[in-house]
Amino acid sequence: MQVKRLIMIVWMLIVASGCSQQSIISKDSPVEKVNHKKDYEVEFWHTYSDEETRILEDVLIPSFEEAYPHIHVVPVRQSNNAELKYTLISKASANRAPDVVRMDIAWVPEFSQSGLLQPLSSYDDFEDVTQTLQSNTGSAGYYEGAHYSLPVNMNTKVAIFNRALLTKAGLSEPPATFQEVIELARKERYLIGLGGLESWSSLPYIYALGGRMTDDSYTRATGYLDGDATVKAVEQLLLLYKEHLIERTVINGGADNWEGVKSGKVLVTDDGPWFYSVFQGKELARTINATIAVPFPPVFGPASILGGEDLVIMKGSKSSEQAWIFMKWMINKQSQIAMSQTGLIPTNLEAKEIKVQGESFIHPFAEALNHTFLRPPVKNYSRIDAIYIAYMTKIFQEELTVKQGLTEAAVQIDRLLKQ
Repeated sequence: MQVKRLIMIVWMLIVASGCSQQSIISKDSPVEKVNHKKDYEVEFWHTYSDEETRILEDVLIPSFEEAYPHIHVVPVRQSNNAELKYTLISKASANRAPDVVRMDIAWVPEFSQSGLLQPLSSYDDFEDVTQTLQSNTGSAGYYEGAHYSLPVNMNTKVAIFNRALLTKAGLSEPPATFQEVIELARKERYLIGLGGLESWSSLPYIYALGGRMTDDSYTRATGYLDGDATVKAVEQLLLLYKEHLIERTVINGGADNWEGVKSGKVLVTDDGPWFYSVFQGKELARTINATIAVPFPPVFGPASILGGEDLVIMKGSKSSEQAWIFMKWMINKQSQIAMSQTGLIPTNLEAKEIKVQGESFIHPFAEALNHTFLRPPVKNYSRIDAIYIAYMTKIFQEELTVKQGLTEAAVQIDRLLKQ
């Protein structure tokens, strides 16, 4: 009898609860909206700077959430280092990665070719979205017929000359070829500010002198990295090093070429738009007046190295549809204009044009972006770069001749390109 009575009490409570829920719904309150429209959370890992993060969190995300109130973006700022890369690999392998990541384009091939990213070209509007972006920025995310990344900002490096040293040599503008730059440096005993031997630092000089790392399809280094043109280019850089026209510290990462170019101790160095964008007011004006920035001369083909960051959806994302909506928001014109205030160059063509018109120092970088080359967009690129650095170091330390070092490097790189 007691059991029957207990069952009756529980049944009455359920009915009462159901009636109560109906009365709430009938009033069309906020509770109804929550109950009838699922809320989603998009976790977004990024490596934005302080100012970039401020715009992201104070401008872009609030405006996105106002437009899409059912999607909540959780930004997580990370340090841009190898630890982040391996953390993402580990998490994606276990399907525990964040939904969206802004990652260096040099990482994208390794992640996509390892099956750690979700393809984006399966979305119906992918082609329409990418038509608004600079065309040469999407190659890093392409693999076996699918696209895995959406370029959100891009950069490249240009040659930055000291204006006073050029004037002293009787020139009103930089030489038209890098061969002429070398001749000028040797004649006037001017320093060339090569910042290091890794590919990001040294390849623009080598490409401007006619060298190459691989073929255009990134399948072969032999015949290119150890080809006559590349050997000649590296020999010229090595000779400048021996003549003390390139700092001896280049083997360990280079000297302070920023201040060297501005103060007149260095004829030319290479850097991205942050060379200027970190300054404001009088300091920016002083830097612009003291220097002349030009693209690396594309005499032998593209000579400016392409960098930047792409947005990707990680394997295991639980909100991939919402992640795609957020990614599209990040590359629309208004969002890109807002973020470009920090010095980043937009991938959105309309926003890029506005950026170029608004910042005088951006012009040479924008021009250089039309003549860029990619570091090999392959899974093993980090290992390829390690081999390249190791053999370039042996060459500059004169442990191997240029031909020997580049030939051995090319053979080892070929093995990685085939994997």
